[in-house]
Amino acid sequence: MDATSPISARIDAGVLNGLDQLAERYDRSRSWLVAQAVREYVERETEFLEFVKAGEDDIAAGRIYTQEEVEAWLEERIAKRSGPSS
Repeated sequence: MDATSPISARIDAGVLNGLDQLAERYDRSRSWLVAQAVREYVERETEFLEFVKAGEDDIAAGRIYTQEEVEAWLEERIAKRSGPSS
């Protein structure tokens, strides 16, 4: 079983009310819902920061394309997909 640690946070009354409604609807505790929300946030933000870091690494290594190169590549793909014009 994973070890857990308590945390505290201040949230406004409207959010708390919404949390209570969700807890009742899902038959879960406030604590479970907050832990789930924090877990999903951490996963999403970590994934995003890893994506940004990969881009920064590519830039540092010179693996970049100009705007013109990207536009030409897209136009070529569109032309191939469209086929010969009538």
